[in-house]
Amino acid sequence: MAKKLTLDIDTDIDFELIGICSHLVDYRLVWDLNKVLDFHFERGENYCVYDKYGKVDSEHSLYQYTDKEDKTVVFLVKNKQDGKFLISEKSSIDYFLFIYENYIVEIEDLKKKIKKANSVLGVYPLNPLEIKSAKNIELI
Repeated sequence: MAKKLTLDIDTDIDFELIGICSHLVDYRLVWDLNKVLDFHFERGENYCVYDKYGKVDSEHSLYQYTDKEDKTVVFLVKNKQDGKFLISEKSSIDYFLFIYENYIVEIEDLKKKIKKANSVLGVYPLNPLEIKSAKNIELI
C-alpha cells in the first residue's frame, strides 16, 4: 500500500482585513469613506476570481488608495457580485478593506473613523489567517 503524503504550505498573508456592512452601492460607500478617512480611493479594474479551469468565475468591484508617504496600500472590494462571493465564509459582509504594507495605521482608529460614515452599518476587524479563502486573494 502506498503511503499518502501531504504537502503543507505556509501561506504568507501580508495584509490586514476589515469587513464592512453597508446598504449602499460601492461608489456611494467610497464617497463616504473618502470623506471620513481622508482617503482618495480610485476605481480600479474588477478583481477576478477564476475557477479551476482558469475561466473567470466572478468579478468584484475594486477601489484602491495608496498613501505614498506612509507606504500603505488600501483596497476596498465588494464581496457579493452577481450572486457570487469573494470570501464565501463571510457572506454577511458587503465589502472588504484590505490594508497592505501597514506601518502606521492603527486598525482600531480606522474602525472608529469608518463607523462615522452614515452609510456604514457595521465594521468588523477580521483575522485573514482564520479565513480559508482569504489566503487565495492577491491584490498586490
